Amino acid sequence: MNIIVCIKQVPAKDAPLAIAGNWIKESDIGFEMNEPDSYALEEALRLKEKHGGEVIALSMGPERVKQTIKEALAKGADRAIHVMDNNFAQLDPLGSAKSLAAAIRKEKADLVLTGLQSDDHGFGQTGVLLAGLLDLPHATIIMAIEVNNGRMKLKRELEAGWFQHIECPVPAVLSIQSGINKVRYATLKGIMAAKKKEIATLTRESLGVSHEPTQKIEKIYVPTKTKKTEFLTGTPKEVATKLVEKLRFEARVI
Repeated sequence: MNIIVCIKQVPAKDAPLAIAGNWIKESDIGFEMNEPDSYALEEALRLKEKHGGEVIALSMGPERVKQTIKEALAKGADRAIHVMDNNFAQLDPLGSAKSLAAAIRKEKADLVLTGLQSDDHGFGQTGVLLAGLLDLPHATIIMAIEVNNGRMKLKRELEAGWFQHIECPVPAVLSIQSGINKVRYATLKGIMAAKKKEIATLTRESLGVSHEPTQKIEKIYVPTKTKKTEFLTGTPKEVATKLVEKLRFEARVI
């Protein structure tokens, strides 16, 4: 199977973020692979080990993104595609998906995997939009993949501990749920081998993608912390009734 895994580089979880208008200041902070995408990469590597083929890591962003691409190669991806774009953080989900789809069309992929959502923006739209742009079947929140004779049996996680089992043809686009597997570490052998693997660099402009944003981040700010104390009066029965109503309809915890 030839599998393309979309990988995003995001600010490190312990990075001291400073707000600058409609995004964060990127100076003096570290970056890492988006955690949900690491599960998608691991699932792609396991499918390759079982069915053969190759795994291609696809990422978009400035030069620093190569750090995350090399991590994917060190873990076992065969080659990578880097869509160079210094302003990718300003793209809305559709703009990002259009660029990624244009790069994917240049390859012959049996499967396109994405993480369920990114740790920074958290829109959770890339996989769905990619499927629409590529005109491929799509399924989300995938917890298990079984491939047999050009079709897949998929396990999807639903709410309240329920799961759904469906069939899907190949090729397809799947959004992988975090926790589907145990992510491997890059070995020293893998790190050394990654130095010889191909990283094809494309500019977003060379893909011929034009896009008028459909979503825009106006401002990012830290929520204001407020405290509110309310005294309930009445008989014990009346106070208990009022408390239950507030817990159920205002706090929504029962």
